[in-house]
Amino acid sequence: MVKLQVLLDRAQFSPGLIDGRRGSNVSQALAAYEAAHGLKADGRLDDKIWQTLTEADTEPVLEDYTITEKDVEGPFVKEIPKDFEAMAKLDKLAYSSPAELLAERFHIGEDLLKALNPDADLAKAGTRIVVPKLAKDRKGEKVARIEVDKKEKVVRAFDKDGKIVGFYPATIGSRDTPAPSGTYKVRAVAENPTYYYDPTDLSFKGVETKESLKIAPGPNNPVGSVWIDLTKETYGIHGTPDPASIGKTSSHGCVRLTNWDARTLSKMVSKGTVVEFRD
Repeated sequence: MVKLQVLLDRAQFSPGLIDGRRGSNVSQALAAYEAAHGLKADGRLDDKIWQTLTEADTEPVLEDYTITEKDVEGPFVKEIPKDFEAMAKLDKLAYSSPAELLAERFHIGEDLLKALNPDADLAKAGTRIVVPKLAKDRKGEKVARIEVDKKEKVVRAFDKDGKIVGFYPATIGSRDTPAPSGTYKVRAVAENPTYYYDPTDLSFKGVETKESLKIAPGPNNPVGSVWIDLTKETYGIHGTPDPASIGKTSSHGCVRLTNWDARTLSKMVSKGTVVEFRD
């Protein structure tokens, strides 16, 4: 299962968090890969799709990595509060530990990272660990159209020829704060964004403050490490501090991806990229 998730991740059909478990995100990514390769899109792992995946990508799925001084120097925030009011009191929403930093860098769950490296000190520079071998950065690729499928809870990215070049599991709105419908465009991209909450414009369940809040940047910020701003006011495509929740919980109306998937997509869009919300 780890090999399947890594192969899908490298093929740009994201399974979300690499955790070694078979869940709905893996099934959806597999079905999308099957459809793109002319196979029956049932999301089931059979001999045919396994042969297609492993013949298309023969690289090892794991590799060694040596933890650096930069990985462990921080600054880290030991405990990330749940409520916005407490978050707004922090001067940064950084990683909580070197383990969290490394897990996000390699798209892997912390539990699996530790299981692969049971005796490793993840907070010590010079420690050699085993991690997923990921694809290289996708420089130069461009997305012409993004499709947000609210029913399937996925995001698809297409190039100018209509070829799918990115598939991502997503959390898209909720019953109380549904995502919009219709067609919009990318207005801008903000890396490491500051998050602003204005109760006169927004009213999120569980947020009781009557005052505007400013929440510092960082990967544990409510919108993660990147914000793709849309021409629909207050809506965007963004990251999350909780990758395990993608596709399994609700959002405040926006489109939430893992931090790494949001970063990947942000590098391929530009101002004016079309974003279609499908009901």
